[in-house]
Amino acid sequence: MFRNWRIGSVNGALLAGYFIPAWALVAFNIFVAPVHGLYERPSVAVALFLSDHLQMAGMDTVRAAWLLALGRLTVVAFFAIYLALLCIPRTRRNGGSDEALAIALAIGSLISFASMVMASKVGEMAALRLHATELLLLLGAAIVLVIERPEAAPKTVEAAATPSLERPSLEPLGLEPLGLEQAELLHNR
Repeated sequence: MFRNWRIGSVNGALLAGYFIPAWALVAFNIFVAPVHGLYERPSVAVALFLSDHLQMAGMDTVRAAWLLALGRLTVVAFFAIYLALLCIPRTRRNGGSDEALAIALAIGSLISFASMVMASKVGEMAALRLHATELLLLLGAAIVLVIERPEAAPKTVEAAATPSLERPSLEPLGLEPLGLEQAELLHNR
């Protein structure tokens, strides 16, 4: 049952197990009470940056909070799609679920990096540690996703044993394709 699970699949499932509840709860708190939800620990650096450096007030802060919540819910949605695709063995084996994971990692990394920069600007150390940890988790999963490729389908090589009478071949018998005609990437070996 667990023979076709790759390290990237397990890593992505563990990340989804953290980010789906954590970021969905933060986004829900922002949607319910935008200003109060924005000043909670996971988003306080963004709130302080918006109020201190960009001098946003009132509805602009609420709109920025909703935009942050929408970005977090987008990451949650792509992690959920990844988990749904991961449950299908054929899709898991050929890496069909990696696209949803890659989108979640890209958007999540962007949000975490921006939040980390904002936390460093306002001097919020607890938020800085949180966002730096989340960013390192996302970047580590992205590196595993890039390095670990899914198993390639078995290749069949047709050997020309007899010449075809229908179409004369210009190639000598028994020659394999030239080395320049085949891809020599690391995951194709």
